Amino acid sequence: MGPTCSIIYENEPIEQNLMFQPPRKFSLTFFSWRELTTSIIQGVMITAGTLFTYQYAVRNGYDADLTRTMVLMVLIAANIFLTLVNRSFYYSILTTLHYKNRLVAFIIGLTTVLTAALVYAPPLAGFFGFVPLGPHQLLFTVVTGFVSVIWLEGAKWFRRQKSQSSTPVGEPEMEANLLSQN
Repeated sequence: MGPTCSIIYENEPIEQNLMFQPPRKFSLTFFSWRELTTSIIQGVMITAGTLFTYQYAVRNGYDADLTRTMVLMVLIAANIFLTLVNRSFYYSILTTLHYKNRLVAFIIGLTTVLTAALVYAPPLAGFFGFVPLGPHQLLFTVVTGFVSVIWLEGAKWFRRQKSQSSTPVGEPEMEANLLSQN
């Protein structure tokens, strides 16, 4: 994910619920065990989606170049969706799409154009051993990348439900007002 996410995340606005959270203790590290565990599970799920795609391609008799291309496309699709899902570990992707960060569309667009060039421009595709994907194969890889990361939205939904049930009276309304201002 490296540079694409770094550029996007550095330009993210501050989350609206930040003032409702207690301050982090000085003795704690920057990443908590929960955040680290979430990152590891995300990596495992993307790996599972990638291996699933590899097995799908092999079982359908696709050659090495087509299989390689499909695996690359799953990784890139998962990276794009992971970038969108991880913009907040609390709010849903539908909420964060409204955040004002002009770089999101630019970076995702640039990633998409470069990936299309790698797969569909003959000099680049030939150099890297990629082949053009048909519509069905392209859809399969994008959906697999999406499914590999979208599960986090369910975890965030449960976190919001738990937070709302333990929030003192008045704070949910304040939070709703803050969200409506975006």
